[in-house]
Amino acid sequence: MLAEMPRILIFSDIHNDARALENLMALEADYYFCAGDLVSFRRGLDAMGAILKPRASQMYVMPGNHESVDDIAEFCSRHGFHDFHGRSMEIGGVHVAGLGYSSPTPFNTPGEYSEEEIAERLGPFAGMNPLVLICHAPPLDSKLDRVHEGLHAGSRAVREFIEKNRPRDFFCGHIHEAEGIVEQIGATRAMNVGKRGYLLEL
Repeated sequence: MLAEMPRILIFSDIHNDARALENLMALEADYYFCAGDLVSFRRGLDAMGAILKPRASQMYVMPGNHESVDDIAEFCSRHGFHDFHGRSMEIGGVHVAGLGYSSPTPFNTPGEYSEEEIAERLGPFAGMNPLVLICHAPPLDSKLDRVHEGLHAGSRAVREFIEKNRPRDFFCGHIHEAEGIVEQIGATRAMNVGKRGYLLEL
């Protein structure tokens, strides 16, 4: 009998929406990855933590641009979650890697990196194959970072990493207007998961 494929649920940009988070936690998966922005401007993390708590041992969290590295490290420590910012692991023979934060925004949010910092922090994931990459920031000039016609707000460094390293799958959030959008970027199937999330079978 074939073993069941591991299932990972990836979601982003909850922004204190308790109902949306409860709906996600009702879904059965082996691993749960939050790609950032559980809250807005750092407020209300513990209320979201209480909803995530039943899945604590399976929960991997990254900071979005609305949380800092320290916010998420302390949050994970308090609630028994895994801090997945800048980390990677192997699941069913597939590398899964994660990086939080966004490229600079006009809003002075707590979780922003320069393009150079994003490129540096993605560097350790180069050469991982097959790779599922989860970032808060979408790739620049894609359907995933389109705010409206003519305005794109993604990361150049994320785009360059995808084009050069060709991950099997890429997942992001950050741009709410692009939630649910899927785009093929070279060899990579890329998706903005948003708060509806996406269940991936590896």
